[in-house]
Amino acid sequence: MHQHIEKLYLSAKKERKLIIGLMSGTSLDGLDIALCEVSGQGMNTHVEVLKFTTVDYDDDYKTRVKRVFAKRECDLEEVTLLNPWIGQLHGEMVAKTLASWGVAKELVDVIASHGQTIYHCPKNQHKRAEYGNATLQIGDSDHLAVTAGITTIGDFRQKHIAAGGEGAPLAVYGDYLYFTSTSENRILLNMGGIANLTYLPKSADARAVFSSDIGPGNTIMDAYIQRYFAPLQYDKDAAIAAKGTVNEALLAALCDDAFFALGFPKTTGPEVFNLDYLAAAQARSNTQSLSHFDVMTTLVQFSGVMIAKAINQCSEGLTDVAVYASGGGVHNPLLMKTILANCPELSVINNTDSLGINPDAKEAVLFAILANECLSGGQQRFGNTEQGIPDITMGKISFAD
Repeated sequence: MHQHIEKLYLSAKKERKLIIGLMSGTSLDGLDIALCEVSGQGMNTHVEVLKFTTVDYDDDYKTRVKRVFAKRECDLEEVTLLNPWIGQLHGEMVAKTLASWGVAKELVDVIASHGQTIYHCPKNQHKRAEYGNATLQIGDSDHLAVTAGITTIGDFRQKHIAAGGEGAPLAVYGDYLYFTSTSENRILLNMGGIANLTYLPKSADARAVFSSDIGPGNTIMDAYIQRYFAPLQYDKDAAIAAKGTVNEALLAALCDDAFFALGFPKTTGPEVFNLDYLAAAQARSNTQSLSHFDVMTTLVQFSGVMIAKAINQCSEGLTDVAVYASGGGVHNPLLMKTILANCPELSVINNTDSLGINPDAKEAVLFAILANECLSGGQQRFGNTEQGIPDITMGKISFAD
């Protein structure tokens, strides 16, 4: 047996593993690094987040990625060069973070790397009959593993597509294994660049679970701030949006898109919801002369209303639904207020802190759970391919040497 296979075998048999979960989202703000102690597998999974941090990306990283991010046409050479460059950079960030925490790399069983999404392309978006669903994450896991000196499991989304899914959202797997409760129906709401949710019935019936993208979370708002309020990267505490007024004509135009009429599950990305989408909505509604403040307020309302609509749709007919939020959107008080105001059956929206997981760390933790299932799981059956949840083991393994 090869020494790497033997080591992986021994890691898989451990009662407790140390797994680093990495998440780099479409907001391009930084690399989330979660050091997790994971035990059990399947519905018996337990996770303790020992350390968490976000390593901010500098302007150089953002500039490079934005040149190829969510663009149908870009420089193929640059994509090719960025793939190993990002993998190496993420490996360096992990190594430096472990050193700052005083954690030896030899203690870590594996890294779970999401990579950096640069293009998400489900069939309902590209509409080309000869092709299926597709997505692309760069940040090569071989380079990451060699640089950090730790076996890395990455490129999770491809197996999901190969098995009939759309490659997103993958949160449903970790959400179900970790957050399912037999005392209440739960909706796990994540608001990154794109908002998505997972419905977890208290019956714990995997066949009744579903997950779906909703539409824009922060992606258009952040892009608007970066264009018109630079050097700001986002509207902290909704300070800018709080100064404006919702424009109903623009709001109606923003909400008028075929994506929102699709049933669950569905996926989307900044390839659709971006500043061009906003410009087209403004042209249709003749609102090009709106102040930047009014545009920002309307964008918050747009995200909030569509998120609330999805929550209401999921919870229709149920009387005991609890919503737990995560992602950058939880820090936008106007967005949270808008969602709650449009969900008449809810009195409160909690965040995942109340379930023991830092809402900023949740996505990184979920990939640590997926890596644990790759090593030690595989027994949990979903049998729910029609709802976009195929029974699969995700992740490709890269050894450190």
